[in-house]
Amino acid sequence: MTAPDLTQQMFEGSRTALARILTKVENSSQGADEVLRSLGNRVGKAVRIGFTGPPGAGKSSLVTAYTKLLRKQDKQVAILAVDPTSPFSGGALLGDRVRMNAIGLDPGVFVRSLATRGDLGGLSQAAGDMADVLDAAGFDYILFETVGVGQSELEVVQYADSVVVVLVPESGDAIQGMKAGLMEAADVFCVNKADREGADRFTGDLQGAMMLKMWDDWKPPVVLTVATRETGVPELAEQIEAHLAHLRTSGEFEKRRHAHARRRIQRMLEKRLVAEFWTEEKARVMDEALARGESPYGVLGKLVK
Repeated sequence: MTAPDLTQQMFEGSRTALARILTKVENSSQGADEVLRSLGNRVGKAVRIGFTGPPGAGKSSLVTAYTKLLRKQDKQVAILAVDPTSPFSGGALLGDRVRMNAIGLDPGVFVRSLATRGDLGGLSQAAGDMADVLDAAGFDYILFETVGVGQSELEVVQYADSVVVVLVPESGDAIQGMKAGLMEAADVFCVNKADREGADRFTGDLQGAMMLKMWDDWKPPVVLTVATRETGVPELAEQIEAHLAHLRTSGEFEKRRHAHARRRIQRMLEKRLVAEFWTEEKARVMDEALARGESPYGVLGKLVK
């Protein structure tokens, strides 16, 4: 089946066609670029929310509870759950798919796991393109759940309109996290598993750490949740919507999306230029220069020329 045929079937509501297109895009298969170019003005309507944070914070349970709430509002929800890469197959280990069984059979929910494939930013490079496909397919909300790699999960900011940083009372490194950058990515803080001992103390420490930073017009709120009981999830949803409303009224919504698009284009350009640069001749020039004992900077000069 041709890429245009698949795309038309997706627009008509075929989940099978959608799944096949997502596979093409994730693997950069033949026809993927054609599909992405054909999406046109269908992209840009869906709200994109990122959930990030350290391992064991309960992100999957929180995304499940939040999705169930959105479904009560009759919203169509797509979830891109980024799992660690299998060392054997190179694919996702699908842990998030297993944990999201509670919503997996809902016809208004589409869950897709994808592998990080060594991308330490928490999201594979294909995630942005896959979100565009889901957007064009008619979903109202696209939720990113990143692999739990700790404080380096800043890649989610590249794709999300609003970012929820999920922590637990045992995440006692709140101030260190603020310095490292993960905390600065937050639009909303969520202290999950708030029924555990020390939750109030940790929340106080987190709010104290936030006072060390000068915030702009929006200071991220802190919401306490127990995702497995769906406690606090309505309050979390309210704060997410409040942040989105703030972005729209302040004009930051379009600015943020414009900045995201610029970064994506830069990444795509860099990837394409590097792929086109490395010819067999350049590889030979590099190897011969290194064999003569030339420094890496000297070799670089020859390659650029």
